[in-house]
Amino acid sequence: MKAPILTSTFVATLISTASAETALTIYNQNLAVVRETIPLDLKTGENSITFDQATAQVLPDSVVLRDPKNEANFSILEQSYRNDPVSKWLLLEHFRGKQIKFLYDYADGKSDIISGTIVRSGFVPGRGNQDPIIEVDGKLRFELPGEPLFPTLGDDSILKPTLSWEIQSDTPTTFDAQLSYLSRGFKWEADYNFVAPEKGETVSVSGWITAENNSGTAFKDAKVKLVAGDVNIIKEHVGYGSVDPFALEEVRTKTAAPAVQEKSFDDFHLYTLQRPLSIRDKETKQVEFLRAPKVIAQKAYVYDGLPSYRYHGGRNTGSIQGQNFSKDVSIFWEFTNNEESGLGIPLPAGRVRFYRSDDEDGNLEFVGENNIDHTPRNEEVSIYTGNAFDLVGERKVTDFQYKKSQRWLKESVEVTVKNRSKDPKTIIVYERLWRWLTWEIQNPTMEFEKTDAQTIEFTVPLEPDTEKTITYTAHYTW
Repeated sequence: MKAPILTSTFVATLISTASAETALTIYNQNLAVVRETIPLDLKTGENSITFDQATAQVLPDSVVLRDPKNEANFSILEQSYRNDPVSKWLLLEHFRGKQIKFLYDYADGKSDIISGTIVRSGFVPGRGNQDPIIEVDGKLRFELPGEPLFPTLGDDSILKPTLSWEIQSDTPTTFDAQLSYLSRGFKWEADYNFVAPEKGETVSVSGWITAENNSGTAFKDAKVKLVAGDVNIIKEHVGYGSVDPFALEEVRTKTAAPAVQEKSFDDFHLYTLQRPLSIRDKETKQVEFLRAPKVIAQKAYVYDGLPSYRYHGGRNTGSIQGQNFSKDVSIFWEFTNNEESGLGIPLPAGRVRFYRSDDEDGNLEFVGENNIDHTPRNEEVSIYTGNAFDLVGERKVTDFQYKKSQRWLKESVEVTVKNRSKDPKTIIVYERLWRWLTWEIQNPTMEFEKTDAQTIEFTVPLEPDTEKTITYTAHYTW
C-alpha cells in the first residue's frame, strides 16, 4: 500500500509512513478488517489529522483509531470520512455560477478557448450526472462547449477517500497508532482441483485460496488472514460504539505451513498467509493452501426418477401415470474428509473441479465441477459432477388405485436401470414416497433401505451391457 498522507495543524511538512504495517482479515461475505500502523506526532491542544489511503468502501462507523499499547493520553473530539474525490462533474459544481474557460478542438486539429458560465453543473450526488447547462455568448447550451479548464481544484476538494480526526492531546506525544476499520469490497473463496488417473479413483488434490480486492485501494506487503465460516453481519447498520472490535489475538503456532497456516478461531477457522500479499484494486490473487497427493475417493451413480417430488404436507392423490420421468443417471464423487482418506483438514467453501488424466497423451481432461460448503474434519462429502453417458434409468407407474372412502392409495412402480458401458457399474436407485406420511412397501423384487421418512433406495449392481428391473407397490393409508 502506498504511504498515506498524514497532516497536522501543528506540522508544516507531511509525515511519511512508508514503513507502516498493513494487515487484512478477509471474510467470505464481501467484508474485511483493514488495519494500518501509522505514526502520530501530537502537540498539546487540538490536532487535525487526515489519512487519505482508506478504501472507497469504508463502513465509517466502524473506524477505530487507538494506541495499541494504551500509553498515549489523547481523546478524539471528532471523526469523519469523505468519499467524494474531485472529478470533472464535482468541480463543475464547485464553480457553478462562475465563468470558466473551455478548450474546444476542431475536426481539422485546431483548437480554441471558449468562455462560459456554469448555470447548472449536472452533478447529482450519489446518482448519475444529468445534462449541464452552460451559458456561452448569452445563449444556453445543454452540453459542455469543450473540455473545462478549471483555475483551481476548488475549495475543500480531496483527491482520494479520506478519514479525518480532531484529536485533543494534553501533552506532546509521539507513538505508533493503529487504525482499524471494516470495509466492503473484499472477498475470498477456495478452489480445489481433484485429479484422477484414467483408471481408478485415488485422486490428488490441490487447494487454492482466491482473494479479490474491489475496495478502491491497493495494498502492498499486507499481512493477510482469511476467516472461513458464516459470520453474522447486520446489513442495515454496522456499529460498535466504544467497543473495540479489532483487538483480536494474533495467530501463533510452532510449525509454519509452506504458504497458509490454519487454526480454529472462536467458532470459525482462520487461515494465515505466511508471505505478505500485494494486491491491487480490481486484482485477483491465488495462493496454494492444500496439497494432498493421494486421497481415497469413489464414484457413485444415482438414478432419481422423481428428483423434484417431495412431501410438502397434505395428501397428494393425483395420478402421474404416463408421465415422462428423467432418464439421467447422476455422477457423484464421494470421499471422507479424514486423515485415513488422505485429507483431514477443515475445507473452506469453494468450487471443486475434477480432472482425469488421459494415458494416451498425458493430458488432463475436465470431467465436471460443483461447489462445496464449509466442511469440517471427518465429514462425508458427496459432489455431483454430471450425468453418465452409458448409464440409463427408466421409470414408469404401472398401476394407480385411489379409494378415498377407504382412506388408502396404491401406486405400483417399475424402474429399469441399464449399463451400456464395458465396465461393471453399481447404480443406486432413489424412490420418493411423496404422497403421504404413512406408507408400506409391498411386493418389492429387490431389497431396499429406508434412508429417511420419505425415501427408499435400491442398490443395483450391473455387469457390462446388462439391465435390471425393479418393481414394487407403495400402499399409503390415512
